[in-house]
Amino acid sequence: MRKMETLLLLSPELSVEEREAVLTNLGEVIARENGTMIEVDQWGMRDLAYPVRKQMRGFYVRLVYGAPSQLVAELERIIRITDGIFKFITVRLADSLDAEKEVA
Repeated sequence: MRKMETLLLLSPELSVEEREAVLTNLGEVIARENGTMIEVDQWGMRDLAYPVRKQMRGFYVRLVYGAPSQLVAELERIIRITDGIFKFITVRLADSLDAEKEVA
């Protein structure tokens, strides 16, 4: 299992409940595919350097999780079809994950 990070840019028009629903759905996908959620870091509303879908602001969320290789493809597929997510990027942080150490 690898340690992964996904940075999401969410629509500023999403309410708090809609944002939480999107994050809950992504967490369920990670759990269903035998992944381990380590951290959900909500950076909040930020100004963008250039317009994205005619918006100059966006809500950033950083997900850190342990994932087998097939999970990343499934998670990115779900992200692409989810309304309210403008952009995303996934990065491998480490080749292996010590789950007990990370969760503590």
